[in-house]
Amino acid sequence: MTDTGSQRASDAASCTKEPLAVRVGAELAGSFIVFFAIYSFTTFGTALFGINMAFIALATGIAYAAVTLVFSKVSGGQLNPAITLAAILTGKTKVLDGILYIIAQVLGGIAAGALIVRILPTTETLTAKIWLTDAVNGFGNGSVSASTLSSVSASFDITLAVVVEIIASIVVIAAAVATMNKETTAVSHAAAIGFAYGLGAAMTYPVTGAGMNPARSTGIALFARNAGLSQNPLQQLWVFWICPILAAAIVAMVMIGAQLLRDNANAKQQLADDTAAQQNAADTDALALSGDEAETAAEPADQAGQEASAVSEHDADAQIEQ
Repeated sequence: MTDTGSQRASDAASCTKEPLAVRVGAELAGSFIVFFAIYSFTTFGTALFGINMAFIALATGIAYAAVTLVFSKVSGGQLNPAITLAAILTGKTKVLDGILYIIAQVLGGIAAGALIVRILPTTETLTAKIWLTDAVNGFGNGSVSASTLSSVSASFDITLAVVVEIIASIVVIAAAVATMNKETTAVSHAAAIGFAYGLGAAMTYPVTGAGMNPARSTGIALFARNAGLSQNPLQQLWVFWICPILAAAIVAMVMIGAQLLRDNANAKQQLADDTAAQQNAADTDALALSGDEAETAAEPADQAGQEASAVSEHDADAQIEQ
């Protein structure tokens, strides 16, 4: 197995210490908690105190970071079908695990949406529309800024919605997948996730209500469809699935391409190192051979010198005797 394959297998196994049922349950519970938190502060908070962008961004980031930190050691705390898809494409999550994670995440969103709508206090004057307008994801008439923009005959159209959702989703998914490994601590991973979601919320909330997560968008849309909103959120829900999925594909493609380039560079470096080692070995053998040949050539010369010396000594002895 290549280094890339070994790394991917290691990454895929890094979050499989717990049984699959436990990990799927963690994704369900984590999704429910984080989505309920988001639905809460975008209904209670915005309806009573108005929209505060700093609060929305900070609260979104903290919600995702806190829940990710709690569940990251169990299932990885992915909590987003787009992140799970990117993890599958890059080999960090097994296909079956990822499919079950996505189902659990969507079910967590549905449960959170059902609960928040069920507990919202409504009267003839305090309708569900007032509570849910700032919690659903939409564009145009479904945007949280629709009422403000209508006064100047403007709106956030689908093009703008798609652009900001894709870019924000890329930020979130890249931060999640890049820190989804054994070398990154749970705290660092959660912090990266929280920062990315906070930044994404600041970018997208005025336009689309900060989707970035198909499960989050689905959970509230299902129970806000008959709330008398200006736009049925289910009719625009497809955008909040397509954009994160496209972002996941883009992130996965870039990461796989970068890994292939690194592998190619490493292979070239390894080949160069092997070639250099072979050349050094050949040079060493050549030096050793040259030394052996010199010794072999020196032996006859030494022998001839010894014979000549012996003859000279014999002649000298003969002359002395005469």
